[in-house]
Amino acid sequence: MQYISTRGNQDRKRFCEILLEGLAPDGGLYMPVAYPQVDDATLTRWRKVYHEQGYATLAFEILSLYIDDIPADDLRALCAKTYTAEVFGTGEIVPLRHLQDGVWIEALSNGPTLAFKDMAMQLLGNLFEYELARRGEELNILGATSGDTGSAAEHAMRGKKGVRVFMTSPHGRMSPFQQAQMFSLQDANIYNIAIKGVFDDCQDIVKAVSNDLEFKRKYKIGTVNSINWARLLAQVVYYFAGYIQATESNAQKVSFSVPSGNFGNVCAGHVARMMGLPVDKLVVATNENDVLDEFFRTGVYRVRGTADTHETSSPSMDISKASNFERFVFDLLGRDGARVKALFGEGLSKTGQFDLSADPVFAQAATKYGFVSGKSTHANRLDTIRATYEQHGMMIDTHTADGLKVALEHLTASVPMVVLETALPIKFAATVVEALGRDPVRPPQFEGIEALPKRVLVMDADVPAIKALIERECV
Repeated sequence: MQYISTRGNQDRKRFCEILLEGLAPDGGLYMPVAYPQVDDATLTRWRKVYHEQGYATLAFEILSLYIDDIPADDLRALCAKTYTAEVFGTGEIVPLRHLQDGVWIEALSNGPTLAFKDMAMQLLGNLFEYELARRGEELNILGATSGDTGSAAEHAMRGKKGVRVFMTSPHGRMSPFQQAQMFSLQDANIYNIAIKGVFDDCQDIVKAVSNDLEFKRKYKIGTVNSINWARLLAQVVYYFAGYIQATESNAQKVSFSVPSGNFGNVCAGHVARMMGLPVDKLVVATNENDVLDEFFRTGVYRVRGTADTHETSSPSMDISKASNFERFVFDLLGRDGARVKALFGEGLSKTGQFDLSADPVFAQAATKYGFVSGKSTHANRLDTIRATYEQHGMMIDTHTADGLKVALEHLTASVPMVVLETALPIKFAATVVEALGRDPVRPPQFEGIEALPKRVLVMDADVPAIKALIERECV
């Protein structure tokens, strides 16, 4: 399997090259040259694999279609090491929980940081350590987080040989629990950097450093954000696992509702659908930062500045520049790299938006690719959390509430709707208390986490300053 850039650079690379690289040299994101196709016989076999051999074996089956430069036995061992009941709290790894007729919640938050990001990050940590050892090299990971990516990455990479993590986050904009998960880590290879700004400022720093090819190569800069294809690829697996659990035959279709900020999670669903998974709708659920909902409704993609990025009670989605969206637009435009470069490179930098509403391909976002969308507000969030608890006895977090609210607006008779859980409620306790008047359950290992000593640098959104920090620490 070979990979190309969304922006037209035709240099073809293999998986382990892009694993450590992050962004392509032309600023684009890596995509497979073609999606492997899963036929009916294979999907039938994978049903049996998941039910009889488990999630780790299903992960190996799917990943091996995209990764052919790691020996099969090694890849199988990496999957088996990653997806265990000890790490994810259940042998099913991603069990479906029935909510009401036709609606299910896929539990993705049983990992060590209680968020769906663990599903990919735990694998990414093991892949990094494996490949770096094989090469005898080191890697400096520069990341950006609006909440859950940071803690998942740091817990996956802490103590890993040959890896340092420099994680930027928007100062004061994460929940106290999210901050404590990250800032309380004292491992020498973990660096927390709170940026005075919003998530998009953090993401811009990561992209700016990654686009400085000389600096990137000198200091071996990699990324764990969903711009890294390996992370998105790992997320494809749980779409297949959710589908298998929600259906009895391959003749059935399933819809997925995905709380969306940076578009990485739902983009994995797009990849699964392109491979042949029988997906009806991919429901993009946004919060008040509705740049993605606006696009799927109108064809206009309009990024917001810092001042126009709302601080909400689903803070991991407080994003107004969805970096993974470029991957979908690449497919939507018939893989026209030059046009993608014009839109996401020159276009966004000059005008902050582009408009595909008059282009015939825009209609295909819904008709060919199955995308629909909707928006959820703070009031919606409270209502959904309250109704879900009162009617079904299930407590959900704020982001999952956004996904459920929008999912209920897009139900189709006889098509199961699977809402992807984002995190456990304890990570956003204040809003859950506001909705229900009671605290969410706190796992014992997280008692008192907010009171632990914190190790964090507060910095301006200044690319040269971040580079200087990396230079000092990598001597």
